[in-house]
Amino acid sequence: MRIALWTAGITLALDQGSKAWVIHVLDLPRRLAIDVVPPFFNLRMAWNTGVNFGLFAGDAAAMRWALVALALGIAAGVWLWVSRQPPRRGLRASAGLLVGGALGNVIDRVQYGAVADFINMSCCGLTNPFAFNVADVAIFAGALGIVLFSGDADGKTDKTP
Repeated sequence: MRIALWTAGITLALDQGSKAWVIHVLDLPRRLAIDVVPPFFNLRMAWNTGVNFGLFAGDAAAMRWALVALALGIAAGVWLWVSRQPPRRGLRASAGLLVGGALGNVIDRVQYGAVADFINMSCCGLTNPFAFNVADVAIFAGALGIVLFSGDADGKTDKTP
């Protein structure tokens, strides 16, 4: 589980470091927007009180703490499940990404009351109105990796003949 622990720690450090940089150094909450390489890569401050894309957003403290508990429960469940699987680097690294990202967003909810989203990318004439963060990318990549690497040694997930 060492690779999962290292991956989670590095993911958490990158996520929290990038958030500290845009919030406290670049002062993005006051500036709201910084065009870096428009339209491909921009910084747009968004405080997400819900889940992905602001789903289930609410100002109620109960929702905040429910989302914290849910994220911690999922992270613990993934960690426990992966620890019982055959030792596969890809699977354990994927679990580390997911757990590190989840913990990063939990820290935001506890510290700020919402998740700090700031990365905005658009391309090819399509304007993306949403912002995300390093933790969101890690959670997505980790979940995808868990799906891809959770089969048996031949890549099969179904054990039927």
